[in-house]
Amino acid sequence: MSSQPHISSICPFEWRYGSSEMKRIFSVNSLIEKYILVEKALIYGLAKAGIAPSHCIEVFEKCSETVTPGEVYTKEAEIGHDIAGLAYLLGEKCGECGRYAHLGATSYDIVDTAWALVFREALGLVSEKLLRVINRLKELTVEYRDLVMVGRTHAQHAVPITVGFKFANYVYEFTRSYERICDLKKRLIKAKMSGAVGTMAGWLGKGLIVERGVCEHLGLPPHEISTQIAPRDGFAELVSTLAILASQLDRLALEVRELSRPEINEIYEATKRVGSSTMPHKRNPVTAERICGLAKIARSLVVAALENIPLMHERDLTNSSSERVLIPHVFLVVDQMLEDTLKLLNTIYIDREAIKKNLELTRGAIMAESVMVRLVLKGMARHEAHKLLIDITRNMKPGETLKEALLRNEVVSKYLSQSEIEEAVDPEKYLGNINELIERTMKYAEEAIRNCSSS
Repeated sequence: MSSQPHISSICPFEWRYGSSEMKRIFSVNSLIEKYILVEKALIYGLAKAGIAPSHCIEVFEKCSETVTPGEVYTKEAEIGHDIAGLAYLLGEKCGECGRYAHLGATSYDIVDTAWALVFREALGLVSEKLLRVINRLKELTVEYRDLVMVGRTHAQHAVPITVGFKFANYVYEFTRSYERICDLKKRLIKAKMSGAVGTMAGWLGKGLIVERGVCEHLGLPPHEISTQIAPRDGFAELVSTLAILASQLDRLALEVRELSRPEINEIYEATKRVGSSTMPHKRNPVTAERICGLAKIARSLVVAALENIPLMHERDLTNSSSERVLIPHVFLVVDQMLEDTLKLLNTIYIDREAIKKNLELTRGAIMAESVMVRLVLKGMARHEAHKLLIDITRNMKPGETLKEALLRNEVVSKYLSQSEIEEAVDPEKYLGNINELIERTMKYAEEAIRNCSSS
């Protein structure tokens, strides 16, 4: 992140959010470079098809280097079209070969193929950072695999889990997002090179050769068929996939925020930053809160992406303006959230004493299910055992533990011995198959990531 805004800055992403790597990908210079790269690939395809002389490939390599983003947008201001402006400039700067610039293509052959190049680069960066998040969570899972804590449902104490088990759930969820991104690429990162309405008519029957040349030059597969633009379901899937990831990051950050409350105090951000401008004692979960705040933006952008799927006939222009806003911003939002999540996971503090204190807060009442199961296995009807444990836990005397309440209950004593009661109320002996579930999750994550890397 940049540290200071420029006096003319308007959008916070210019200076406050997003990494320099992601900003570079969506910078004006980078986008124009990709437009030019696609125009050069088109010349390569035209030469392959025998439409343009082969020496024009080298000519375009050199003359395109003289085109600047400033020239393109100056030309756009003059004629009202950015890609046409680029085509005019190439036509003017590339001598005799300039007459082949943009021949047979429509503007969105250039734009959508350039988007594919942008997506390939940007999703690569997202995947790399997401993998770092997953690996850090795997480390935390291993480190705290055996640290017993209270599990919570409905914000109430439920039954015991371990801190490692909690982290393992995030390993699983984030790996699923990693897989979604991997799978998404197969449908999204494709060249669109098919002319005005998708028929390739401008290349007089040689369109597939032109397309093949473009794809070969750029290392992209083609869309099987299209209108004037690539199908927007892929763009909507992209934004939705990133919004799902953002919501998962939101869930993790929300958990840290909740567990950092002073009355819980189990996990919190251990940073030296100022918590409040007026209250010196505050230790606010600022990083986690920023993650949660940005997730709202990511989710809101999904609607715009879905709205861009229904376009009139072979296309209209209503997707263009919104995509110029939503695509860079959804990537910058998720990029910042991943950066913040990495920071969060590297600065959180796990307070063992607070975890132990909260585990004992209900004086053993969280072990009621454990007792109920054992009563059933000893012969009591499950519904009767359930009612009995409701009565016992809700009528424990002040300061009394569940163990003490069970030992003085005549019905329980008929079924369970003192040693059986002691085992039933021990949190460490009611963790089910936690270790196997963690191992299964780790194996799944490793295999899923390996399969994605090799695909």
